[in-house]
This record gives sequence, C-alpha cells and structure tokens, in this order.
Amino acid sequence: MKCNMNAGLSGCSMERARKVLVHLCKDGAAQPAQFVQSITGHFSEGGEDEVEVGCSLERNRFILHRADAGRGVTLKRHAFCPIKHLSVTENAALSLDVQQRGVDVGVATILQTANQRVLLTRRAKELRIFPNIWVPPGGHLELDETLLDAGLRELQEETGLKLEPEEGSPNILGVWESVFPALLSRGLPQRHHIVVYLLLRSPLSHLELQGSLSPSPAEVSACLWADRQLVSAVVSDPDGENHDLQRSVSVSQVSADGALSDSSLPLEDFLSRTPVSGPDVERVSTGTMFALKLWLQSLDDL
Repeated sequence: MKCNMNAGLSGCSMERARKVLVHLCKDGAAQPAQFVQSITGHFSEGGEDEVEVGCSLERNRFILHRADAGRGVTLKRHAFCPIKHLSVTENAALSLDVQQRGVDVGVATILQTANQRVLLTRRAKELRIFPNIWVPPGGHLELDETLLDAGLRELQEETGLKLEPEEGSPNILGVWESVFPALLSRGLPQRHHIVVYLLLRSPLSHLELQGSLSPSPAEVSACLWADRQLVSAVVSDPDGENHDLQRSVSVSQVSADGALSDSSLPLEDFLSRTPVSGPDVERVSTGTMFALKLWLQSLDDL
C-alpha cells in the first residue's frame, strides 16, 4: 500500500501510516480493516466465532485471507465481543478518532520451557488497558518488524529474558480478536486488536530461566511458570472440579524497583472469568485461555 505523505495528510492518517494495521484480502486486493469491522465475522458465513484463515506480513501490512480447511490458523473472537454486538446507535457514538484507528496488530509470546511450562505475567495495575490481568509477554508489532522480531523484543522488554531468533523454533498457535473494554456494559470500544500468539520453545527449564528473569515493573506486577496441570484447569469449565490442584499458586511478585519475591495467590484468581457486570477482576485473559488451549493441543500432537 502506497501512502502519499503530503502536507494535506491528516494527523489521524499519519498515525495510521506509522503503525502496522490489519488488512483484509478481498477480490485479490488487501484493504485496511475498519475499526468497527468484526474481523472474525468477515470470514464467517453463519456468524461463527471461530474460523480458519491464512495470514502474511507484507510491507508493514498484516494481511488476513480465507484459507482452505486444515491449511490455515485459527482466528477466534469471544461470543461477547463488543464489535460483534455494536449497535448502529453505539457505532455513531464513537468518536471520529476511534473510528479512524483501524485494527492494530499485537504479538504475544507463549514461551515453553524444556520441562513444559509456560510463562505468564500479570499486567501492572497502572496500565490503562486490561490492568491486573494475566497474559503472556506481548505488545504491538512495530514497523519493519517480523512477528518473531516483535515477540522476542516484547519478551525481553517485559521480562528481561533474551532468546536468539534461531533457538525458539517459532510457530503461530492462533490468532485472537481482542477489543477493549471487553464488554459493551463497560463502555464503548476504544481499542481493537488482532493478537498473534507465537509459540517459542526454550532449551532451558523454568528454573534455569528464572535466574535471568528481570521484569519491568511499569508493565509487569507478577510472573508465573504455569505447568500443564494448572493450564488444564485454567482452560477448563470454571465450575468443574480441580481436586488434584493445590488451592494456591506459587508466583513471583515484582516490586516497584523490579525485585522479585516468592509469593502465592489463590487458585480461584486463575479460574475466574470475565464478569458480566461490575468491575473486572484478576483473571487470565480470554485470549490467553484460547492460546493456552491450543498450546495443550500442540503438546498432545507431539
């Protein structure tokens, strides 16, 4: 996509030109996705919340297109996705700035250790978007980065862990359509992302990696190496039984100066779901649960 960077270009258009946005392939051409456009809905014929797509990164455009069955990756949105349920009246109430934002691209790194644990981080409570929520390290895809570049950069920025590109054996687990706030009852949409969950495999155990962990307190308030048993409980029916699990989970709390200290949290914090009303609670994000379920499936495939 060529951009005419002339003096008449609006500030919003300049902002769009400075970041990687989602494009949808239609009639052989890639067109920018609109902020209020449901990406999953674009590819579903009957309103399904899960579809299979192909994706590519070309000239700072993240392009999604239809894929034949078994040849793409899973793209999913939650059933309560605000963009899916946005009414005409609510659409009209969005500010022009929000309407013109487009759909951003994020990369989240599922770091798998040699002993099959994955790293989760709790977002700092001061963050504006999804504070106090458990997610893998991740953030925006920047201009001229590959997905792997972004995943490795965010991993190092947020946790201090540095992996070399050739040692991670990366592959895409799945793609999640994320909207903030997560529910229309909490306000009109302000952010719309497609998040690529990238699986990286470290040759080290979680105990070996723990010594190099140095989280950024501005972004991370706690860390956790989740084993397969805990992950299985997180992605299971919240009303199901978890008799084999301890009622507390060992985590590393991050102090204001970045120091780590051993602590524990109630298991219920990791089994909570998005409340249908009222303020949000500490929990594992819905997109993260989607990715963790795919991670478990990848272990079964092995």
